[in-house]
Amino acid sequence: MLSSSGFASASWELVVRVDHPHEEEQKDVTLRVSGDLHVGGVMLKLVEQINIRRAEELSLLKPSGEYFKKKKKKEKSNKEPIIEDILNLEGSPTISGPRVSPGLYSKTMTPTYDPINGTPASSTMTWFSDSPLTEQNCGVLAFSQPPQSPEALADMYQPRSLVDKAKLNAGWLDSSRSLMEQGIQEDEQLLLRFKYYTFFDLNPKYDAVRINQLYEQARWTILLEEIDCTEEEMLIFAALQYHISKLSLSAEIQDFTNESEVDEVEAALSNLEVTLEGGKADNTLEDITDIPKLADNLKLFRPKKLILKAFKQYWFVFKDTSIAYFKNKELEQGEPVEKLNLRGCEVVPDVSVAGRKYGIKLLIPVADGMNEVYLRCEHESQYAQWMAACILASKGKTMADSSYQPEVLNILSFLRMKNRNSASQVASDLENMDMNPECFVSPRCAKKHKSKQLAARILEAHQNVAQMPLVEAKLRFIQAWQSLPEFGLTYYLVRFKGSKKDDILGISYNRLIRIDAATGIPITTWRFTNMKQWNVNWEIRQVAIEFDQNVSIAFTCLSADCKVVHEYIGGYIFLSTRSKDQNETLDEDLFHKLTGGQE
Repeated sequence: MLSSSGFASASWELVVRVDHPHEEEQKDVTLRVSGDLHVGGVMLKLVEQINIRRAEELSLLKPSGEYFKKKKKKEKSNKEPIIEDILNLEGSPTISGPRVSPGLYSKTMTPTYDPINGTPASSTMTWFSDSPLTEQNCGVLAFSQPPQSPEALADMYQPRSLVDKAKLNAGWLDSSRSLMEQGIQEDEQLLLRFKYYTFFDLNPKYDAVRINQLYEQARWTILLEEIDCTEEEMLIFAALQYHISKLSLSAEIQDFTNESEVDEVEAALSNLEVTLEGGKADNTLEDITDIPKLADNLKLFRPKKLILKAFKQYWFVFKDTSIAYFKNKELEQGEPVEKLNLRGCEVVPDVSVAGRKYGIKLLIPVADGMNEVYLRCEHESQYAQWMAACILASKGKTMADSSYQPEVLNILSFLRMKNRNSASQVASDLENMDMNPECFVSPRCAKKHKSKQLAARILEAHQNVAQMPLVEAKLRFIQAWQSLPEFGLTYYLVRFKGSKKDDILGISYNRLIRIDAATGIPITTWRFTNMKQWNVNWEIRQVAIEFDQNVSIAFTCLSADCKVVHEYIGGYIFLSTRSKDQNETLDEDLFHKLTGGQE
């Protein structure tokens, strides 16, 4: 401990090792801390040292015992000495596969930007410097990890049920307390992860590190099946990983990024010119007082017991945040067969591009559970428009919102990535194949296909993304990850007051979901926008929440301390208050008040 004019009394240096696939690239980051500094404060200091914006989205996770089981078995048979990671910033399990030659990575591959003034960083950037928030700090943290071997993937822990996934979230550290108070020992491994799945102001210009870390976290949730996706979607993710891996090892990256810099400058000058001339951007709605509507023939199906799945065509009208449907177009001015209010509903894609199926599954909250409705569109363009409208309506937004058109384009882009290409092109690529396809899919998916067959299907999907620059490919991966039905759901095993069985509680950025632990079927959804208050009875460790319309719930958490759940809810409520007009400084007092709690 030191006491001088330069440092506060009873302060000391906390050394955090930032791991990287190359041992020579590891870096010890030294932080000056004091005994009253909690984990949240440590996080702010740490992310400032490595140029990751939006520190409030991150937290430290202590891995569960299951996480290390397979690793320990591997270590017993490994004669080489094991070097434990203190902090794994890649958001992935400890790398047990072969190291990649340092020559495959170049520190001049990807230009990053000064986070203060936005100017391009020097192409001779180094790992870290002693000065925080400078162009040198982005360094190799902006680079992706090399693909893992199939053997290494097979040795990593993969949750098989919602209960298993709930165990993964038991180790989030309390942001209001110190590491020592929470029993963290010297040299103990922690994971630095995006805890809150609401990524504010994700900007390629400033967020090279942040985008890469998000990509890495998303990649591992796919590979280890922490989030479910279809086989078709798995192949899209594999194609994007393959493309990103190729670009990361290619000298052409500099050309891609230099071109994007010019495009960004031109776009900025163009927008400035429009603003100075008093014009409006192309994607601005002509009249924001005129809320658009969709009207078209769609097919509808309601699941019922002992009845086969049969769709029936109706005339649908989508306006504001509601869908009304009629027997035909001529009856639109009369009473609808039914009107569905989508505010607070769950929107799940039900799509097979190969089978030309473009469906939307709606789970609409009602008093006694969930009202399940299936819509079927005729083609991808119609699907993209209606799907985007449903997604916005679930958040309480209309099609007049500026995010509607970008959402439509994102959906169309994802659908087109699934389109198959010519067999002749794929056959040509197979002859020059330079990949191990099992590295890019989950072990369970790899077991279903022969290596050459899997490679052919990945190369088919790759043809649709082959021209993407590196950062765009990472952003597309993140967007595709965000479009998955389970995205953003963090699970906890709970017992609701008055219930005789355990349930799963899913917490997302805008809602709570009660899920049947045995079947995985959602039972009830509660939106944060309808929440009046929440508190914890610390004596019996019970979380109680009140909603509008005299709805109240209470539960005890079985897979983690109730304070972990309390902090999760408080964190999301805090993050929902952010706006683009806010400055970069985190309101730490408000964040601590909402997430810290009192025992």
